[in-house]
Amino acid sequence: MTLGITLLVLLAAVFHSTWNAIAKHIPHRLASATLIALVYLVAGAAGVAAFGLPAAEAWPFIAVSAGLQTGYLLLLTASYKHGDFSQIYPLARGLAVLLVAVVSVTLLAEDLSWVQVAGVAVVGGSLLSLALLGKRGSRTGVIFALLTGVCIAAYSLVDGVGVRESGDSFAYIAWLFLLQGVLLPVVCWLAAPDRRTYLGAMGRHWRLGSLGGLLSLLAYGIVVWAQGLAPLALVSALRESSVLLAGLVGFLFFGEKFSRARLGWTTAAVAGIVALQLG
Repeated sequence: MTLGITLLVLLAAVFHSTWNAIAKHIPHRLASATLIALVYLVAGAAGVAAFGLPAAEAWPFIAVSAGLQTGYLLLLTASYKHGDFSQIYPLARGLAVLLVAVVSVTLLAEDLSWVQVAGVAVVGGSLLSLALLGKRGSRTGVIFALLTGVCIAAYSLVDGVGVRESGDSFAYIAWLFLLQGVLLPVVCWLAAPDRRTYLGAMGRHWRLGSLGGLLSLLAYGIVVWAQGLAPLALVSALRESSVLLAGLVGFLFFGEKFSRARLGWTTAAVAGIVALQLG
């Protein structure tokens, strides 16, 4: 993996932790998910006009990924409703690192050096340890976070294969965002128990939600592009370094504790990231 790709994926990690904090901050989870999706819709439509169609082989992957990512956003916002940001975010993302690494090496036959395998293990283990520090969330929040992690791993693997079949990573990304932008608002509208409250929350939070959508779009667009050029396990582990910011964000914005143990596991995760790059 080149230094340029590494730096861009790390930038995506910063974008990712920021938009997740925004999603946690907006109290109405369906409104939050819808606002993010509407940004996807606009950007996806513009991208489709600019980049056209991907190869036919990519369409099943785009369809499956759009469904998985719709479920992911709903599970993610449900997780934040029931648990602390500094616990839920690392738990979901850390689980995804381990699942992607195991599947990409065992089933997709990606070749990693022993140093990189150790790096993935250290990053994933450190992030999961970070999730277990501090105040325990409710059992419901933890269950939602685990399901979110499974969804993250699933769509990461689907997109990692699909973008390589597409012939044009930008066309793949554009259609993926367009489909999500159509599907997710429909699901949220049907799921809203009180549509007047739902629409009111969208009106109150549209600026912040739109910013979250833009950051989410940039973060995942960078990652899908990188997956077409570098091993999936490495891209996934670097992307999930965004959880290193979770403790700081939780401390500064949500009043959650930042302990010495958290600092230690954060340092271990950084060491694992260095191993990924140098291996």
